[in-house]
Order: sequence, then structure tokens, then C-alpha cells
Amino acid sequence: MLAAAGVPFTARAAGLDEDAAKAGLADLRPRELADALAEMKAIKLSTRLPATLVLGCDQVLETAEGATLSKPASRDDAAAQLRALSGKRHHLHSAAVIAEGGRASWRAVERASLTVRPLTDAFITAYLDAEWPAVAGCVGGYRVEGPGVQLFSRIEGSHFTILGLPLLRLLDYLRVRGVIAA
Repeated sequence: MLAAAGVPFTARAAGLDEDAAKAGLADLRPRELADALAEMKAIKLSTRLPATLVLGCDQVLETAEGATLSKPASRDDAAAQLRALSGKRHHLHSAAVIAEGGRASWRAVERASLTVRPLTDAFITAYLDAEWPAVAGCVGGYRVEGPGVQLFSRIEGSHFTILGLPLLRLLDYLRVRGVIAA
């Protein structure tokens, strides 16, 4: 998304153990969890690159029951996630945090609401035949930017938020900082 928007950047892994971090943040609500994980990623890398603006991002899926889903561990797990979401509404919380010198200096969290139409097992199988393993890295086991859009009966919120980044708010901040042209 950054490249498509014309934002110069270098991608680097933060080296954060997300499973361990999530275990330590288990008491947070999904929105707060997305924000905390994005901040942890940004700060961890920012301590190694103190003179650089470091962007950390995370996305958390909140089910209708208030639980969170992680990236599916296997194709069977993806099918189970899709069955659990079938016929229900869920929320995606996408967070971005910029850190400088090991401290957070900017943050944004946005929410999108998605309603999955009732899915048959045959449709889920066909969908995963087409999309696995590409959706292995996607919470909920789907990508709306391809055949996954057929999973939904309603989508509310920014397309960029659904893809995992509150991009328009980030672009505003980068203009203020002079990173991109105003």
C-alpha cells in the first residue's frame, strides 16, 4: 500500500515474538491489542534505528462474540475460521504506530465491520482450493482483494483498514512531517 501511494520506505522485520506478546496482553480488548502490538513492533525496531521514523502495524479480528482470531495455522484452521464467521458480522481493528528513538510519536487505529454471508462447506473448500496458501497470513483466512470478496454480504469501513493499515491518516501525518509532499 505504501509503495502504491508513492511513500518511500524500507521494509524490515521487527523481530517480535507475536505469540508471546499476545499472551502477555491477553486482558486487552481487540482494538487495544492491535494498537499495543503495532507499538511494540515500532518501538522494538526504532531502538535499533533511532534516527528513523519506524512504522509498526497490526490487525486484530474481533468476532461477534468478542473473541479474537489469529492467522490460521493450517488449511483446516482456515476452514474452521471461515465456518465460525459464516453468517455473522465481525470487526477488523487495524493499528499503525510511528516510533522515533524508541518512543511512540504517532498512532492511529481504525475499525471496519464485515458481514460474512452464510457459507456452505463446498464453497469454503473451493475458496481454499483457490486461495490457500495465500490466505495463510491473513486473519480470518481471507483476502477481500481477490475471490475472498465473495465471502461477504456487507462491508463497512475503509478498504485500507480492511487491508491492514489506516493509510489515509498515515498519509496525513507523513505530509505534516514532510516525508511526502503536502
